[in-house]
Amino acid sequence: MPNQEAEPVQAQPAAPAEPAVPSLEEQLASAEARAAEMQDAFMRAKAEADNIRRRAQEDVSKAHKFAVESFAEAMVPVKDSLEMALKVEAPTLESLKEGVEMTLKQLNSAFEKNRLIEIMPAQGEKLDPNRHQAVAVVPADQEANTVVAVLQKGYMIADRLLRPAIVTAAQPK
Repeated sequence: MPNQEAEPVQAQPAAPAEPAVPSLEEQLASAEARAAEMQDAFMRAKAEADNIRRRAQEDVSKAHKFAVESFAEAMVPVKDSLEMALKVEAPTLESLKEGVEMTLKQLNSAFEKNRLIEIMPAQGEKLDPNRHQAVAVVPADQEANTVVAVLQKGYMIADRLLRPAIVTAAQPK
């Protein structure tokens, strides 16, 4: 008999074990834990949004309350100057004029600091209904719908019209 060697038996790979399927109780517990995490995250986000909204409302309220503060600070010296002028015992015409000029300078400075811009159209300037209010149309030797005379200056705060300039306009020929 021929010498037969026994072939070594190779180990067969083990069949992959089926993944362990979590039980329904485990799945429910996991879902409940995720739901609790989501609920907590939602409540925190909602509280943060409420805080942001409240802070924004407080900021708007403060802005409204103190919006005039800068202008008031610029106007106080003007009032002081007027009060000092009234205290002078025997003012001369020259001292009154000088005091009024200085007070007007302070007032113009206050207007400038607070972006209060004067509207003073020149004669012949095209009538702008967004900045000028024509109260009369008069015959003139200039182009129609142009400013003939300014009866009262207008004012703007930044880009917003506060009061239009009151003007007379040239009538069409």
